[in-house]
Amino acid sequence: MPQQVKGVIARAKGAPTELVTINIPDPGPGEAVVKISACGVCHTDLHYREGGIGEDFPYLLGHEAAGIVEAVGEGVRDLEPGDYVILNWRAVCGTCRACKRGRPWYCFATFNATQKMTLEDGTELSPALGIGAFADKTLVAAGQCTKIDPRARPAAAGLLGCGVMAGIGAAINTGNVGRGDSVAVIGCGGVGSAAIAGARLAGANKIIAIDIDDRKLAKAKELGATDVINSSGGDPVEQLQQLTGGFGADVVIEAVGRPETYQQAFYGRDLAGTVVLVGVPTPEMKLELPLLDVFGRGGSLKSSWYGDCLPDRDFPMLIDLYLQGRLPLDAFVSEEIGIDGIEGAFEKMHHGDVLRSVVVW
Repeated sequence: MPQQVKGVIARAKGAPTELVTINIPDPGPGEAVVKISACGVCHTDLHYREGGIGEDFPYLLGHEAAGIVEAVGEGVRDLEPGDYVILNWRAVCGTCRACKRGRPWYCFATFNATQKMTLEDGTELSPALGIGAFADKTLVAAGQCTKIDPRARPAAAGLLGCGVMAGIGAAINTGNVGRGDSVAVIGCGGVGSAAIAGARLAGANKIIAIDIDDRKLAKAKELGATDVINSSGGDPVEQLQQLTGGFGADVVIEAVGRPETYQQAFYGRDLAGTVVLVGVPTPEMKLELPLLDVFGRGGSLKSSWYGDCLPDRDFPMLIDLYLQGRLPLDAFVSEEIGIDGIEGAFEKMHHGDVLRSVVVW
């Protein structure tokens, strides 16, 4: 039977979020209804509220979530009621040209649930990143559900659904950080901090955290940074080179998404080094670099999509590392809040007071 649950929506650009009643249809073919256990408050949700991603209001916000499968639709295999899952926003199609080439982490035709969740008056909702998890329950494509070990704490596990996976994947999958490498991370919010944790997992020898907030730099040290640079106190490229024998880092991960910090990443890497852009820019931003420098410095300039992750491969593996005590996911949970605390969480995010506020049911 279709259900009515409570969910948090952004009704119009810049308007405060609202807790409203929403309608959840029964899962159709290839779909699942998931009861949400916890959902992180990500900066992407704020982008949706502010109209920075699209104009398909009203949006059902929330996407960094873990929960329990309640029901599945016709044709769903390998997923059943009671499964503990992390939701992902890149359900792999298996048939596009990337998937056929054996690179499903680049899938160009990811999909979401076909049916729409609605307001009580029938207005269709646009779920954030195809998930919409600031709700008691949500409807997703079954491929958006990745089963994990049920011992994992929901508030921590759900963060792999977006920001933490994006950062860890930027280091391990996109940046190919290896043992003994030097790594610099520009921007130490949730994604940048996760990139630091990922570089540590990969065995990097020197991990340099760069930010303008000493609180974030202190947290970066806890997560594995060997050195920190407060870039408000001088040229971060010069300081980065001083910490790397005058050469620059093997891999520089830009987790801000601004032209000026991207230039710092570009010039802060060693010759033939790698730059990874994982920070999300806004549409009006432009980048200008001398083409001769692009050629002369060699190496790779990469963008990291969702940490180039394959959820079915990466989520269970990272949860195993978490349960072994080798990946400190709990350190990313700054506070647990109720469903009515999202506006306050946005404010704390804006002021840099938290890595993640997590809504817990």
